[in-house]
Amino acid sequence: MAETHPTARWWRAEPMLLALTAAGLLLGLALWPLGLRAAATGCWLAVTVIALVPAVWWMVAALRRGQAGVDLIAVLALAGTALVHEYLAGALIAVMLTGGRALDAAARRRATRDLRALLERAPRTARRRAGDGVVVVPVDEVVPDDVLVVAPGETVPVDGRLLDTGAVLDESALTGEPLQVERAAGEPVRSGVVNAGGSFLIRAGATAAASTYAGIVRLAREAGAENAPVVRLADRYAAWFLPVTLIVATVAGLAAGSFTRAVAVLVVATPCPLLLAAPVAIVSGLSRASRLGVVIRGGGALENLGRARTLMMDKTGTLTAGAPAVVDVVAAPGRDTADVLRLAASVEKLSPHVLAAAIVTEALARGLPLVLPTGITESPGSGVSGEVGSHRVQVGKRPVTQSVPAWARAVEARARLDTAAIAWIVIDDEPAGAVLLHDPLRRQAPRTMRRLRDAGIDRLVMLTGDRWEPAREVAAVLGLDEVRAEQSPADKVTAVRAERERAVTVMVGDGVNDAPALAAATVGVAMGARGSSASSEAADIVLTTDRLDRLADAMDTARWARRIAVQSAVAGMALSLLAMIAAAAGLLPPAPGALLQEGIDVAVILNALRALRGDPAGRHPMADTTRRLLDRFRAEHDSLRELLALLRTAADRLAADDPAALAAIERAHTFLVGDLLPHERAEEQLLYPALAAPLGGPEATATMSRAHAEIQRLSARIGAHLDRAHAEGTLAGDQTDDLLACLYGLHTLLRLHFLQEEENYFTLGAAAPVAAAERR
Repeated sequence: MAETHPTARWWRAEPMLLALTAAGLLLGLALWPLGLRAAATGCWLAVTVIALVPAVWWMVAALRRGQAGVDLIAVLALAGTALVHEYLAGALIAVMLTGGRALDAAARRRATRDLRALLERAPRTARRRAGDGVVVVPVDEVVPDDVLVVAPGETVPVDGRLLDTGAVLDESALTGEPLQVERAAGEPVRSGVVNAGGSFLIRAGATAAASTYAGIVRLAREAGAENAPVVRLADRYAAWFLPVTLIVATVAGLAAGSFTRAVAVLVVATPCPLLLAAPVAIVSGLSRASRLGVVIRGGGALENLGRARTLMMDKTGTLTAGAPAVVDVVAAPGRDTADVLRLAASVEKLSPHVLAAAIVTEALARGLPLVLPTGITESPGSGVSGEVGSHRVQVGKRPVTQSVPAWARAVEARARLDTAAIAWIVIDDEPAGAVLLHDPLRRQAPRTMRRLRDAGIDRLVMLTGDRWEPAREVAAVLGLDEVRAEQSPADKVTAVRAERERAVTVMVGDGVNDAPALAAATVGVAMGARGSSASSEAADIVLTTDRLDRLADAMDTARWARRIAVQSAVAGMALSLLAMIAAAAGLLPPAPGALLQEGIDVAVILNALRALRGDPAGRHPMADTTRRLLDRFRAEHDSLRELLALLRTAADRLAADDPAALAAIERAHTFLVGDLLPHERAEEQLLYPALAAPLGGPEATATMSRAHAEIQRLSARIGAHLDRAHAEGTLAGDQTDDLLACLYGLHTLLRLHFLQEEENYFTLGAAAPVAAAERR
């Protein structure tokens, strides 16, 4: 879709106009001291005419849109200086006018919303069964009841139903969810999803044009087309400045009986603070945002972001990481957790499944040595199996057996509570363990939500294609105002349109399914680092780094740039009003008035350039030593978190009366004394004092210090129980309940403590790019 703004055709000519007018003005200034005054005035008149022609066009285009903005005053001033032979004043106004238009065009241009990625991804052919064979036909020739073959890796071309077999599908293009889903024979399948398993047959239920994916493309086009051009900040202020100028000029001219007096008023009233200062502030904001990894595709988007009150977000890939991660590895009684994970990851090394990648990543992060498996077989929907050394290992669905072990039932119950996926591990035909996987919340998400509230967002809404249970969990953690789950792309567009009617609305997403909603919002923001190119094409703002907190940076930048633009415009107009009074009194002829106006312009432009530096109140100075400490302790957290499972494993075995419970408790206590407590003491002695200055005082870390004290107390209590058990040769019955409370409580406390530190402190270490941008 092409830009619909009436002046869009001029944006390529505006830099040339600026160059011509500036060259003419300078040439005239060079000729005047040489005594070539006729030639100089001729240059200035030519410059005035060069600017007057497009200015008239811009004015007419504005009037057609029902707007009478800054262009009208500029046209009157240019024409007036030519009529009263104040050619230098006309040339000065011409340079200011074309300079402002060039800056405004650079800030206002927005990306065309052609959504090429959506169109390129749409299937163009389909494999249709014809007797005993298969023929490839254009997708437009598919009709309902055709039987189609969908090969591995192909996109389903039309809506239909599975025939004689199940299928494993990647539905992320429609729902945004990274986990693959299984569909049984007879279940519906939508166009746009990808076959992540073996070949299957579907019976077409609609034509390509009437299918789901084509509907997404149409929604995006319609939503993008309905957005009206942004009204410039300058024009909004000109709505009252214009009539004031015309009244003062008319009264001055009539009172003095001189047309020159009226022109002098128009010259000093030429709203260069609007033509120049506001665009400079906006362009400065765009420049600063780009250094922070935020590409804002125009001044209109920046202005609207600065006025936003409602923020709507997708969940997967936006608030969450968008890829499954291992939450825990549970080994069957008598099995070693590390060995079970090592065998599972070795088998999964050759699998393309999204869960396989997460399991392999977890094993490598723990430093486990993986080996190359042999005899690998993979059954879509069931899992992968192979030989690892002398063991036969299967990873995937839990085999159907006569009885389910108690530990496995506990894993299933926990997965339901945590809304986690389970990859079961079977070694030599015996259930050996399970890996729990979950799409984790981004570490920066809670802090980002708080920053957005502080920036003026009144309403936070989550839109997701995911189920209600994980959606509600994320919303509760982040304190969102509303959550809407199981949303189709059309549902998202409807919700965004409804919110946009009430307030300036920002929509954030990362998938193809989010593109229509991004286009429908007042401002669309795409997570461009990992999101689809379709969502980036549909968005006004693209976050080029995979960090949600850059959205808060963009909001801060937008509000600061808009504040500076308004401040510069208001101050400049106030000074212009004083100059208008002087001109009306006959104290300022046109040429000196134009020079004075230039002085006002320089002042407001210098003020507008402050937008490059960002809001001083929002800066958090942090020493490099503090940043290095944050990096150190964040890395230690990552390694320590993997060992927190020792506490839960020990508690589970104690609760199950496992003979190995005492040994498990000893391993947990060794971890506490040898790894965790030294880490906590180092934080207390090194990190927390260093954070006092950037966080505004030691009180900011007081609650974390209290948590350290509780961690120390519970660890000592567990140690006391172990001392007694060693003295008596076994755990006494009266120790069980207290040990369970200590182990489970400490596990929960540490998980919460780690999350709080990561969200409140460790995300500060990622502000290094912002600090670097400030220095540039």
